[in-house]
Amino acid sequence: MGNAAGGGAQVFITRKIPEPGLAVLREAGVSFAICQSREDDGVANSQLLEGVYGCRVLLPLLTEPIDREVMEINPKLMGIAQMAVGFDNIDLEVATELGIPVSNTPGVLTETTADLTWALLMAGARRVPQAHNYTVQGRYKIWGPNLFLGTDVGTGANGRQKTLGIVGFGRIGAAVAKRASGFDMRVLATDPYAREAIEASDLVEHAPLDEILPQADFLTLHVLLTEETHHLINEERLRKMKPNALLINTSRGPVVDEKALVRALTEGWIGGAALDVYEEEPEMAHGLAELENVVLLPHIASATAGTRGRMATMAAKNAIAFLNREKALNPVNPDVYGTDAYRRRIGSGG
Repeated sequence: MGNAAGGGAQVFITRKIPEPGLAVLREAGVSFAICQSREDDGVANSQLLEGVYGCRVLLPLLTEPIDREVMEINPKLMGIAQMAVGFDNIDLEVATELGIPVSNTPGVLTETTADLTWALLMAGARRVPQAHNYTVQGRYKIWGPNLFLGTDVGTGANGRQKTLGIVGFGRIGAAVAKRASGFDMRVLATDPYAREAIEASDLVEHAPLDEILPQADFLTLHVLLTEETHHLINEERLRKMKPNALLINTSRGPVVDEKALVRALTEGWIGGAALDVYEEEPEMAHGLAELENVVLLPHIASATAGTRGRMATMAAKNAIAFLNREKALNPVNPDVYGTDAYRRRIGSGG
């Protein structure tokens, strides 16, 4: 167990997960191999293929593309236990075709991600990173009445109530709305799959996205990445936003057309952006990092010790379920369990 390829281990872990998850595997007597333990190092495709070839269960992260080549290399692969809520790195259609169940780790990061959304909102509104850099660079010499003027989040000194637009009203979107109530904000929300929940909530008002855009002082994104949400926030929609609006994204990078966003920020279509995810992660669109009206984080929405530990534990339990030929706690392609391909696969698993 350690920095190695599969080596016959039951579970191949692409990158080292938090200790609580590893402890679950140890306590269950499950052997595992970890491909990469350094936080800053990824996994080469050759390493991934070698590890998958020799294991029974793959435990990857969002950083690894799990395509047909990876899944077909091992006819005895019994499941993919992803440590993430999202699974757009996995070709789910191919997994189901091949009879491979896939699981994720939902639910445990709702509050943590909502907290970071608010951290980004507050940091962007009050220009916290810029003020921090100014201070540590030794440039702060005297208090000034125009130094780092930001914007109020709740009802401001002028008595005007600020408006928060929430795009996507699943667990995280609803948790963000709950936090907004403490700031006395008007909250507008849109989600074609959760309209009833929005209309039943006392915290938010329902409105279509294109009606929210010109009203929102803050717009926060909480949608899954699908064909219909790819570049959901594009040039046309950025131009509909207020010139002082702040865009916050803790969902998936490709939900925003990043090149159009750079233009919007450079030319003043909107006031600022606070991002935890990027379209071509970890790369950013040219010019984004040089802008003064941005807050940029390295995909840390779920990054608390407690939350990441629970995610690792859930992924480990899903892996154990696959090894035991049981249904995962959190299957994302549950229909696979009734297929002949799945029955053949678990029958061949050793």
